[in-house]
Amino acid sequence: MSLAFATAAASGLRLSPFSLSPPHPLRASPSRSLLHAAGTPFQRPRRCGCGAVVRCAKRTGKRRYPSEKKRLDQHHKEMLRRVAPLEGSEGRESGYWRLSKLAVTAREDPGKDFTGISLPLLQAIAKAIKFPVASMLPDEAFTVIRKSFDARKVLKEPQFTYTVDMDVKKLLDVEPRAWDFIARLEPKLGAVEYMPKEKLASDLVSMLNVSNKGYNNELGISDTHNGSVCPQDKKPRVAVIGSGPSGLFASLVLGELGAEVSLLERGQPVEQRGRDIGALAVRRILQTESNFCFGEGGAGTWSDGKLVTRIGKNTDGVQAVMKTFVHFGAPRNILVDGKPHLGTDKLVPLLRNFRHHLGELGVTIRFNTRVDDLIVEDGQVKGIMVSDSQLLPGSGSQKLSFDAVVLAVGHSARDTYNMLQQHNVDISPKSFAVGLRIEHPQELINSIQYSELATEVQKGRGRLPVADYKIVKSVSDIGAENELDNAEKSRSCYSFCMCPGGQVVLTSTDPSELCINGMSFSRRASKWANSALVVTVSAHDFKPFESHGSLAGVEFQREFERRAATMGGGNFVVPAQRVTDFISNRLSVTTLPPSSYRLGVRPSKLHELFPPYITEALQQSIIMIDREMPGFLCSEALLHGVETRTSSPLQISRHGETYESTSLRGLYPVGEGAGYAGGILSAAVDGMYCGFALAKQLSLFHGDIESFLGKAQKQTGFVKY
Repeated sequence: MSLAFATAAASGLRLSPFSLSPPHPLRASPSRSLLHAAGTPFQRPRRCGCGAVVRCAKRTGKRRYPSEKKRLDQHHKEMLRRVAPLEGSEGRESGYWRLSKLAVTAREDPGKDFTGISLPLLQAIAKAIKFPVASMLPDEAFTVIRKSFDARKVLKEPQFTYTVDMDVKKLLDVEPRAWDFIARLEPKLGAVEYMPKEKLASDLVSMLNVSNKGYNNELGISDTHNGSVCPQDKKPRVAVIGSGPSGLFASLVLGELGAEVSLLERGQPVEQRGRDIGALAVRRILQTESNFCFGEGGAGTWSDGKLVTRIGKNTDGVQAVMKTFVHFGAPRNILVDGKPHLGTDKLVPLLRNFRHHLGELGVTIRFNTRVDDLIVEDGQVKGIMVSDSQLLPGSGSQKLSFDAVVLAVGHSARDTYNMLQQHNVDISPKSFAVGLRIEHPQELINSIQYSELATEVQKGRGRLPVADYKIVKSVSDIGAENELDNAEKSRSCYSFCMCPGGQVVLTSTDPSELCINGMSFSRRASKWANSALVVTVSAHDFKPFESHGSLAGVEFQREFERRAATMGGGNFVVPAQRVTDFISNRLSVTTLPPSSYRLGVRPSKLHELFPPYITEALQQSIIMIDREMPGFLCSEALLHGVETRTSSPLQISRHGETYESTSLRGLYPVGEGAGYAGGILSAAVDGMYCGFALAKQLSLFHGDIESFLGKAQKQTGFVKY
């Protein structure tokens, strides 16, 4: 490395100073240990001629050194062996084995909607446990835990991949001759895992419903429904602002545990919200408080309804949320599907059932109620000021007193951010992503991904799922002067909220601004496939708006939403451009391919909408995608502008254990709007954990949440899916 720096210095190349974190301490050699024992200090790192400090860096995750990965794999294998009973021992006559990565080709599998045990799956199971005759294995001994579809080009042909739990007792009761194979079964990392008992997560309602049971020692939950612990007139009063996933789950936990909860939503219930969205799509009437972003269920209600997350889909917390969705009416296949989604048509009745249950718990739900201000005394929130959201802010304001306020607004509640800034709440800008939404004919994407099997899709009713894609590319800034600058200035460009069989929709909350998103119904039967292609931006990019302080990212969003509105010509018409023209920086034709966007598109020079560093990153990534998916860059593909609200542009600081704001006592910021989630599932999990943390502070919950739901996963609020 020093030779490289010497060469750079000799050639006159300027290298910017950099510093890496010190290496992870490894086992010291005897000579080094003696030196340390004698009190000899570490030698200072050597500096090269350009002034850069050269140190080794610790590598983690997928970037671990091969030797580190090998040691880690050996450790995991040893842990698996310790959990499993000894080969041939009586302990192997019971328990469960989890078999993963069981492959069944798409031609042999019954199809995406089948979650039972088929003969081809039994053959894959028999191969995994080395049992000679698959047809002799009893179906009832196996349960499908996960089923996903894999159409990667590295495979000989597309396949369904299963994770299955095997009940040893049921297997041996029906087929005793399987004992010889179970006795010799060896745990394998990521493929074969022994479990003493079946992993069964419960839904939150069943978990928390302890009415008339006094005290649940296992969970540490006091029965407050009959007033035995907290009399009705002394119940702690909690306001939950926002009825998105985080607000709903925080309300559910607190309501079940006995708090007096008021759930305040600036928008309308899903029934009226649906009518308001219909008026927008047909008559171009935008209700600023009831639209694709505001209203019961949050922005995710009118989207694809994806239930994917980066916080661990098999964790107990995530599984509890998923099973709660099923409890309120979601189809059970979301528990098995590798890429579960609901669709707007399934989310609406689910939310209605959720609302009715909260009402039965005594939760007061107030729609059409906007929170205008916080009532703060001596650095603590004592209440809120609310008004009718159909009136101007401050008109007919009402003062409400509460013991705690859970702030569960979405990422579009910009007036709330302004209000928090006036109270000097600790807020910091956060990285997010902006870009354009690309749309192709769905049949084209099916053909690219599935080749000759594309005919099996049949608009969501066939054996194969409607084809989608997930893309992440790293591109370098064109202005970088050398390789080190490239490494420092590289940006991630990725697909976001890919909606197979979907449509492009308007998500503006202000008539002078224009932003879009995608949505799908459960069948994904539309003839279009759309996805955002977005580029990461950070605080460095917000410098032109630094006069807005911690809200610089919000102004960054607004700037390009206003540009898009102007470029579209107003009236919610979206600026659009063929992707071939976008790559060539031209507008060659005035006619465009058909679009799913119902309010109209206008041929525009989208390559002039963003700064060059964003435009060029998008262009580079599209070219790279086309190399992997030939046909992606075609004249039928249409780009729409603009996509800016991929996640919150800021984060509200809070304490990790209590979820309370670091700067304002009594305020509990949660979910996507606070910068701690990205999507329906992670927002719901964040609200759930906050509910437990707050209940504990209010003496409604005396147990350890981690003992039955696991530790809350760190959430950055930055999502790629």
